Amino acid sequence: MNYLGIDYGEKRVGLAYADDIGVAVPLPAAVEPTQEARLIHIGEEVTKRRIGALVVGYPYNMDGSVGFKAKEVDAFIAELEKRFALPIHRIDERLSSHQAESDLAAMGKKKPKSVKARQAERRTGELDSRAAALILREFVEQQSPALLPDEAEDF
Repeated sequence: MNYLGIDYGEKRVGLAYADDIGVAVPLPAAVEPTQEARLIHIGEEVTKRRIGALVVGYPYNMDGSVGFKAKEVDAFIAELEKRFALPIHRIDERLSSHQAESDLAAMGKKKPKSVKARQAERRTGELDSRAAALILREFVEQQSPALLPDEAEDF
């Protein structure tokens, strides 16, 4: 099955793709100026990639409770359900953006120094789509249990 990972934001929606192989790959984020245009962008990815299920990052509070931001994501999920009639899986996204930032730093991509450069980087949604890929990877790993050590030796 093909999955579309989603990291929801009010202005940018990070997107990632995974198929049966299970490798989560960031896609260009939906950064259009209106939510309607962002939903159309998501719909194009759903159609183009023959998506069978959506995986949405769910922003639990650090104590595991559901806060204001999660309620905002619930409204977004309701819109996705209405438009696409696909199964939707919620995955805990706590610290996914922080991890995506750390991953970029480890790849040698430094944070831009000027405010203008940081704003330009945020507008592309690259960080948001990397966070979506982390969320999707987490989901895929939960779906396919890791090989037990004894089984790994058979390869």
